[in-house]
Amino acid sequence: MAALEPLKEFIVEAKSNTYVGGGGRRSSSRPGSRDIGYERGRWRYVDSYFGGTDFAGQETVWQDDQPQWAMNYFGRIIRPDLINGEKAGVIIKAALQAMYRDKRHFLGGTEFRHAHGYYIDNSRGDIAHFSGHEVIFVDGEEAYELDYRGGLIRP
Repeated sequence: MAALEPLKEFIVEAKSNTYVGGGGRRSSSRPGSRDIGYERGRWRYVDSYFGGTDFAGQETVWQDDQPQWAMNYFGRIIRPDLINGEKAGVIIKAALQAMYRDKRHFLGGTEFRHAHGYYIDNSRGDIAHFSGHEVIFVDGEEAYELDYRGGLIRP
């Protein structure tokens, strides 16, 4: 099983270089999926998702080709009159970039104000087992939501 600190650091590095950084496009691993990935040394990360404004996906990390960690998520635009997928993505990426710059990992309470909306992410647990909920408010109204859960994979 991977040591937790190197695993946490790799997850942040991988997320920074894929979704947040706009890189890492991969061939679709399943019909209709969009995949992004990142590798470094013995580590590999893949985020495979379906959809657009309503979407579902899974992130997985392997070390030496052995699955170590995974997270499932489902998100959706609640109020398309207030926000679209592009603006939601801009807010989420900016919030995550700020969190990573502050050397914070991807779990924990986060609030971020952006010109397009107010982002809040609450979670419970730690890298071994966690769940969370992120929302974006626009003009005081909940316009976007995402639920996630995951943890270590044990043989």
